[in-house]
Amino acid sequence: MQTQKCHRVLVLGAGNFGTCLASHLARLGHQVTLWSRESAVVDSITRHHRNPTYLTTIKLPSSLEATLDLAKAIPTAEVLVLAIPTQFMRSVLAPLRGLITSTQLLVSSSKGIELGTQCFATDIVADTLGKEIGENMAVLSGPSFAIEVAQELPTAVSMASKNPARATWAQEIFHSPTFRAYTSTDPIGLEVAGALKNVIAIATGACVGIGLQENSRAALITRGLAEMVRVGMALGADPLTFSGLGGVGDLFLTCSSAKSRNFSVGFQLGQGKTLEEALALAGSVAEGVTTAQAAIALRDRLHVRMPITTATYGVLYEAKSVREALSDLITRDASDERE
Repeated sequence: MQTQKCHRVLVLGAGNFGTCLASHLARLGHQVTLWSRESAVVDSITRHHRNPTYLTTIKLPSSLEATLDLAKAIPTAEVLVLAIPTQFMRSVLAPLRGLITSTQLLVSSSKGIELGTQCFATDIVADTLGKEIGENMAVLSGPSFAIEVAQELPTAVSMASKNPARATWAQEIFHSPTFRAYTSTDPIGLEVAGALKNVIAIATGACVGIGLQENSRAALITRGLAEMVRVGMALGADPLTFSGLGGVGDLFLTCSSAKSRNFSVGFQLGQGKTLEEALALAGSVAEGVTTAQAAIALRDRLHVRMPITTATYGVLYEAKSVREALSDLITRDASDERE
């Protein structure tokens, strides 16, 4: 499929999601360059049209270029897609202040909370590149496993920006019959949901790992959604965002499939593996592990109740067993569902 207008797009980050988005945008006819720190990745994409580390079974479009040189690639790009793990975003973006301008569209697909600062991607961008750029960027989020996007299987996501024109611009660039993009003006809600759903997925995977079944999974998903809404509202998000693709849609996907790295890490913990063993089996970044740590600091700052996140943190960082953490959850005092 060819878009009405070709844009020059630079995707920062050649992991699973950066690679699938770069492939998608190149298939749409955009002029796409994918940045990686690793020369072997750049060389393989250039020579063989394959990422040697992520989505290795996917043949990438021959038009997709790869580079190691951000300083050379940024000035010619109209659109910058950030697909960098949240914990590394600041170190990548800080040296680029002044090189990236407000006329360029930034789109973040990163889902996490920065350790130490409790910053989301939009906050990191504002800190490193300037407030105007942060306020005019867009956030891409929704139920979207990278392998399915790369295989051109139907997917739907949200594109949110405080600037409606920027949300529409992002939509126009990404939208296709197999990658439907819906606009929103609530990037905060999308970022909160995108980060915290990974923590809830670890909890859900752990409960499945110890043998709990569908009633328990449904309860965790639903009450996990309640936690996400509480945090979002404390940060000024629209609660309706959490009923959409980037909220309950992404939460359901991440908590219900073995394709989810976070669910898989939780499952292995439930099976008795150590965190190190579970992460090694996952084979790539499980953002929920670090997000759980940052979310506890956010909980304390905002004074919101996050019992599932708290229980998950206990398993990850306080040597609690999954069954101990579960006991803490199910023996809590009864309360009103709407609290």
